[in-house]
Parts: sequence; C-alpha cells; structure tokens
Amino acid sequence: MIVCVAVVGHQNNPLYIQSFTEADDALKLHHIVHCSLDVVDERVNNPKKSGPMLNETFLGMLYPIENYKVYGYLTNTKVKFILVTTDLDVKDADVRNFFRRFHSAYVDAVSNPFHVPGKKITSRTFAERVSTIVKSFGFSSAA
Repeated sequence: MIVCVAVVGHQNNPLYIQSFTEADDALKLHHIVHCSLDVVDERVNNPKKSGPMLNETFLGMLYPIENYKVYGYLTNTKVKFILVTTDLDVKDADVRNFFRRFHSAYVDAVSNPFHVPGKKITSRTFAERVSTIVKSFGFSSAA
C-alpha cells in the first residue's frame, strides 16, 4: 500500500507531497521523504557505486526504513519523485509503471499555462489523478 508520494524540485524544494494514511503520520512521512533526498543525490553523483546507469530515470529502492520502503525516480529536469510504501514485496515493474503514470500526470500539471515553474503544485486535477494512480497501484501493469 502506498502511504506517501512526493514531487521535489531540482533545488530540493517540495513541490507536492501527499500522504494516504488514516493516522497522523504526515510529519514522519515528510521526514522520510526529506531523508531520501540524500540517497538520491548520492546515486546521481556516484553512479558507479550505486548500480543503475545515470541515464536511467528509475532509481529503484532508495532504502528500507522501519515498516516502509522508499523508491525514487529522477526526471530529465532533475525533479525527483519519491514513493513510500508499506508493501515489503513490491515488484519493480509495478513501481516503474507507477512512476511512468505519475510522471505523465506531473507533465500534464506543469504544462498548464497558469502553473508557475518551481512553485508548489496546487492543481486539484493533479491531486485527483494522483489519488487514482495510487488506488490502482499493483492491480494491473497495463494502464
């Protein structure tokens, strides 16, 4: 189950963060997302040590913490997508599919002529689309 998704700008400024839990874990999830930025920077700046190629946008699992697994994705414009999930046996194909759909929703949101680049994403349509993507996570690879 996905508990949090985030979009972080190229200067590590949060553009969008949404938690999908009933409990008051929002602050904890914000902290997890913030800590994952160090891992993303390490993988981008030291590609030989981290495994995936530099031209690969999917960064894979960044790190496990407590009952969560944190995954990362880096766009060509250095915008980072972070996914926090409670599932311990997530397939990479499902996560890649999630990030592909999430990236598509992000591109549509920032292509809005009224969106100011580098500012928080406040689009209600984007939030609804993200919720739909999160709800369908893991059910089907074809979307």
